[in-house]
Formats: sequence, C-alpha cells, structure tokens
Amino acid sequence: MRLTDGVRLGAVPAPSRVLFGPHETNLGRGRGISDRHVAYYAARAAGGAGVIVTETASVHASDWPYERAPLAAECGQGWAAVAEACRPHGAVVLAGLGHSGSQGASAFLQSALWAPSRVPDVASREMPTEMEQDEIDELVVGFAAEAESAVQAGMDGVEIEAGQYSLLRQFLSGLTNQRGDAYGEDKTRLLSEVLAAVRRAVGDRVVGLRLSCDELAPWAGITPEQAAGIVEAVLDRIDYLVVVRGSAMGTSATRPDLHTEPGFNIDLCRQIREVVGGRALVVLQGSVVEHQQAQQALDGGVADLVEMTRAQIADPRLVELVRAGHADRVRPCVLCNQKCRVRDNRNPIVSCIGEPFSGHEGECGSVAGPPRNVLVVGGGPAGLEAARVLAEGGHAVEVAERSDRLGGTASLAAEVGGRGRLRWILDWLEAEVRRLGVRVTLGTEITEADLDTDRDVLVATGSVPGPRAYEVLGGTVVDVVDLLGGCSPAAGPVVVFDPVGDAVGVGVAELLAGQGWETAIVTQDQVVGTQLALTGDLADANGRLQRAGVRLAKRSLLREVHPDHVVLEDTFTAQRRTLPCATLIHCGHRLPNPQLAEWPRAGDCVAPRTIHEAILEGRRAARDIAALVGGGVR
Repeated sequence: MRLTDGVRLGAVPAPSRVLFGPHETNLGRGRGISDRHVAYYAARAAGGAGVIVTETASVHASDWPYERAPLAAECGQGWAAVAEACRPHGAVVLAGLGHSGSQGASAFLQSALWAPSRVPDVASREMPTEMEQDEIDELVVGFAAEAESAVQAGMDGVEIEAGQYSLLRQFLSGLTNQRGDAYGEDKTRLLSEVLAAVRRAVGDRVVGLRLSCDELAPWAGITPEQAAGIVEAVLDRIDYLVVVRGSAMGTSATRPDLHTEPGFNIDLCRQIREVVGGRALVVLQGSVVEHQQAQQALDGGVADLVEMTRAQIADPRLVELVRAGHADRVRPCVLCNQKCRVRDNRNPIVSCIGEPFSGHEGECGSVAGPPRNVLVVGGGPAGLEAARVLAEGGHAVEVAERSDRLGGTASLAAEVGGRGRLRWILDWLEAEVRRLGVRVTLGTEITEADLDTDRDVLVATGSVPGPRAYEVLGGTVVDVVDLLGGCSPAAGPVVVFDPVGDAVGVGVAELLAGQGWETAIVTQDQVVGTQLALTGDLADANGRLQRAGVRLAKRSLLREVHPDHVVLEDTFTAQRRTLPCATLIHCGHRLPNPQLAEWPRAGDCVAPRTIHEAILEGRRAARDIAALVGGGVR
C-alpha cells in the first residue's frame, strides 16, 4: 500500500493514508471553531490529507485548558463550516473531543480542576478535586452528546483524546488514579464507558482513539504491556487507534523538537499493532515528517496510516506533491517547534518558520501582475524567499550574494549543535529558485553605484555584530558567526556568553563541549536557555549541557574579559567572581546591516530576528513589488 492510496475508516473512504492530527492552533474566536480554522483545515484537505482531526474541543464546561481552547458546545457551526469546506476534496473530517482534567487551567473558570484523584499536577503543581460519581456521569454524557452534535454538524465522526493532555489518560494511569472504587480497581472502566456511549451516539460514523501507550514512567504509569490490555478492552468500539507516548511527567516526549529523531514511536506502534491484529486501523504518530519514512512504516507493517501533522503545517500540499511525483518540492519540516508549538502565555497563532502563511491562509496576497525585473541583494532566507515567490509569479529575478554560498547567517545557525535540520529549509529555497530560473550571482558585492531604476531592488543583506556591554582588557573574543564560519578558539577554557537565552548559546556550548573543549556558558537568567521553554526544549537542553560537562554560570553578568579569565557579577548581589577563559564566544544580539539603507529591505537588515521573520518579510516584499505599476523603487 502506498501513502497516497485511499483507505476506509469503517464505512467512510479517505483519499490517502496521511492524517492531520489535532493540535492547539489559537485560531479560535471565543471558544468556537472560527473562519480561520476553516481556511486552515481546507488547505490541508486540498493538499491531499486523507484524515483531518480538528483541534480537540472540551466536552464539558469544567474544562478550559488554554485561553482559545474550543468548547464543543460552541463548535457546531464551525464544525459544519469545516466539513463543508473539506468535503469537495474527499478528506475524512473528524471532531477532536477531550477533557484535560488536572492538566487544565483553573485561571479561566476559577473553579477546581477535575481529576480521578487528589494528585497535584507535576507541571502546574495545582491540587485538583477528586471527581464524584455524578461528575463522572456528566463527563460520559458530555462525550456522547458532543459526538452526536459533531456528526449532526456534518463531521464524519470523532476522535477521542486519551493521550498526553487528557483526563481519560489520567484515569488509566497509576500515576494519577489512586481511587479505591470501581474506577480505581478497573482503570479502563471510564474509557470503556465513554467509548461505548460515543459509539451509541454516532452509530456507524468513525470513532478514533488517541491513546498514550507509554507514559515513560514505568514505576506507576501506563506501560506498553498495560496499554495492550487497555486496547483489548476497547477495541470493539473504535475504528482506528493513534499510538502516542507521554504524559504530564514528560511534556516534551509527545512533541519533541529536532533533537529527537523522527519516527520515535515506530517500535511502540508496531508492538501495539500486533495486539490490534487487524481489528482496527493503527496510526503511527511521532515526528514523522518525511514521506519516505512514512512509506517505510506502511511497508514494514508498522501502521495503516501515518500522522504527519507538522509536515503538513510546513507544506499543506505534501500529499498532492508526492502523488504527482514531485516529492522533492515538498517544503521540509525541520521539527524546530518555534512557530507551530503555541501552548504558551503569548497566545501566538500556529504557523511555521518555513511557511509563514500557515495559520494565516485567509490573508495570502497575490504576486500576479505585469512582469517585473527585480534584483535581490542578499541570498539569505529573506532574499531567497522573495526571489522564489517573484519567480513563481512570472517575474524576472536575480539574486546577488556577497559570499560564495547562499543561506546567509541561517546556514551558520545550522552548524549549531543539534540544529542541522535547519539547513533543509535553505537547501529547499535554493533548489526552488534554481528550478524557477532565478539568476544567482555569488561572490558579488552590490554597492549604491551598481543600482539604478531600470529594475526593482530588494535589499536583504542581513546583520552585523551588535554592541558588547563589557570591557575587553585582553584575551580573545570571537563572535559566534565567526566561530561557526570556521574560526577556532584559542587553546584553553572557552566561555560562551549568552545574553539572549535561545538555541544559539546552548547549541554552541554543546558543540564545543562535544569537540573536547572545556566549556562554560554564562547567562543573566536563573535557568540557561530560557527561551527554549517556548519550543519545549528547556529541560532537555539543560540536561544535555550537564551531561556534556558544560559549566553553568547562571544569574551572572559579564563585566570584563582578560587574557586568562572573565569577570562575572551576580545579578542579585553584585558580588564579582572570576571564571577561567582563554576565548570568549559572544552570542549576543546583532544589528541590521546599514548598507543600501535607502532601498526597500527585508529580513535581518530591518531587525535581526529569526528565520521565520526573514522568510515572512521576504514573501511580503515580493508581494509589494509585484503590486507596483511604475519603475524601480527606493
């Protein structure tokens, strides 16, 4: 069977074996499914997704896990709109239903969280209330009623959440279920009751189950062996099973970043599929973002379908491109979690560093118009994206790059420890501009004298080193860009100065320690790499640093650099101390390249940020240029 082949879920046919799974999007308006959701899911249906599961909606008003979390009672109209938008493309569209229990947030409802037992959540540390029988009954009724509402709205069925953020998983687990009643003696009882009620409510429509089959806490949590028993107990009530791992004990386990190899659930999924024995379809989940790995899983009997959620955030057209024989044109997902992981206090809308219009499908502008002749100065991600979009719109484009290769500083970021996959985006951009016939000139520096009004100009020349708020009284200071470009530290201890707290400082420290350097990292924060909390890598990153032997100098301001040491100052007490140092690696903020400042600009030469902003601004600049009706612009 091929990834692009159709498959039947119960009585319902799906056009491919690729599933777009439920995930937080922050696309909601209030607690309903919004017009933004509709455009988002419709784009994946048009791109060939076989099954689409909408963002998990709470089945009971006692659950409000994050500000824009859908509430099933308010989703009927939105579900109907999603079903109507996706139906012409043949995708099976299912409503995600769940309840987050003690992993929710009481701040919105200002009432106690529901849980099987009085066990504080390991993340929030909040003590929940133990559910009484009438509340359990309400929950079962809620699942059934909202499942019925979903199919009445035109959905093809539902997927029940018993995965990482789930009250149903909490009842299944000895970590959180310490009850002395029937629901504690038989921990599968609630899940069985819910699925039985849902099956009665939806009849022959699709019922799927997302189940944590390994909580990675074998001392009390769900183990693969226990999961086999859970599956046996409920198998006659479901059409498909999504095998996931993780719990509140390890929130990075279900959706890790690029430090974890794709397909991490393959062995677990194969084990559970043997238990299922063909009585239901089994879905592989676990950072599968490459069609080759997905096909291998099907060929190897690991699963019947493959969830490729982040891959389809990166490129909604994934299935159709593979089906058409253009798999090489699929925009890669690098698993960085920088824009698609949105469950944090900023409330960002789901997006992608390589496809910044993901989550903003209703706001995409056109680059059509009379053909224009455009010079893009700079071959980093902003310049390459602008060139790609313009060339795709039929415009003549030249990219002039000062160095001997494309990619800009983003290509150096890919050299940072554990972040090599970032190079994939740059390789894809370069392949696309060359496929589209963009003229690429390397080793050429463009000056003001080289520019005229015969063609439009876009400047994307990147950044330059920024200010340094410390004294250099001797010793060697190396900018991180120079280090990654090939400059070696002097012999002796290396200190990485990281006032930003993102992946760069942490990754450089990992890289140097792995090469055998005696390494320390200095931060003013109480935890190293604070910004990595946004991608889910904070705890894992600190663990990697300590295992690598990196010295962590926290709560420290860098004041002086000397030939053999640096002077640090405690951020709380102002007490000074020294740290051995032969080379300081500066990982601070950068400033815009001031060259050609009078011309339209995009990317880091506007304000140095991430690859996401660079690609987004490159695309917007391309749209603005295509909209012009006159000659060259300044």
